Amino acid sequence: MSPIQPASKFGVVPVATAMQTDGLTFLRKMITQDYPAPPFAETSDIWLVMAEHGRVVFEALPAHKFLNPLGAIHGGWISTLLDSAMGCAVHSLLKPGHSYTTVDMTVSFVRAALPTTGKLTCEGKIIHSGSRIATSEGRVTDAAGKLIAHGTETCLILNPPVAG
Repeated sequence: MSPIQPASKFGVVPVATAMQTDGLTFLRKMITQDYPAPPFAETSDIWLVMAEHGRVVFEALPAHKFLNPLGAIHGGWISTLLDSAMGCAVHSLLKPGHSYTTVDMTVSFVRAALPTTGKLTCEGKIIHSGSRIATSEGRVTDAAGKLIAHGTETCLILNPPVAG
């Protein structure tokens, strides 16, 4: 799916369906469009393009609609890109029935991104994954490989609910 090719359908995968598959399969089904892209992807121009065990890659297109008052791409948009990649790196390790939620995230901005910067790539990778806590890192780079921002994220792994 490179360069950025918007999904043909957007939506939320039913929880029952999502909980029946492992995280990596889930993410790959989003890439192949067997599952819809999340609605925020249509608005944010942030797209999952690659997923493997413990590593994902997103592509994003900074645009005029994401400018802050000073004319650079808003840090919140870049943080959303990083959160997506770092969270999905964790998601790629989930067993069926498990989910996760972000506990904390730290972002460092290295240089400004502009609408003229062009496509950004964000790689998310696992640093550590345990039974309850997973930590990941992310790096946003431009087409020339220059670092735009980087971060780390800690996620809580949620076990399936116990029937009873």
